[in-house]
Amino acid sequence: MLVAAYLLGSIPFSYLVARGYGVSDVRKVGSGNVGATNVMRSAGKTAGVLAFLLDASKGAVAALVAQRVAPGPVLPALAATTAVLGHMYPVWLGFHGGKGVATGCGAFLPLVPKASLAGFVVFALVAALSRYVSLGSVAGTIALAVAAFAYGTPPVAWSATAIGAVVIAKHRGNLQRILSGSERHLGSKS
Repeated sequence: MLVAAYLLGSIPFSYLVARGYGVSDVRKVGSGNVGATNVMRSAGKTAGVLAFLLDASKGAVAALVAQRVAPGPVLPALAATTAVLGHMYPVWLGFHGGKGVATGCGAFLPLVPKASLAGFVVFALVAALSRYVSLGSVAGTIALAVAAFAYGTPPVAWSATAIGAVVIAKHRGNLQRILSGSERHLGSKS
């Protein structure tokens, strides 16, 4: 089950969507990241939304299938974690993927819907007020992990925390650019 969750998470939907919208390799434009934000900046809003939805869907499918296979919290939490890691380190792209925000959003939604909603609201508020998608992503990830302890089971909460730590680490460069004033704002092109 976990190998299947990894392989599902590893499907590079953002890369494929960008190609479908005329960007030959999204890793060579903008931030160089294989994620929805870079797809939006390089291929347009429709492509970015589609990439986000597909990346979130693969996380949700991994968690939902795991819930059907083993109704307790442990396997679904591990499947969610593994799907997000698959997105971050996809076998199909030489283990260089995205930052896991959309896939994590989808993976934890069926496991802790209230915590996921809290994470999304915090993301939206911080991104709208600061005009930094990366800062919203980090804040939303933290909110999801904290809220998962209030609304979820310990395996899911610890899974959200572990993935949250990796998501934040992958945003280290973004946070440094925010501090230096060189990070792109919401709505800016690549």
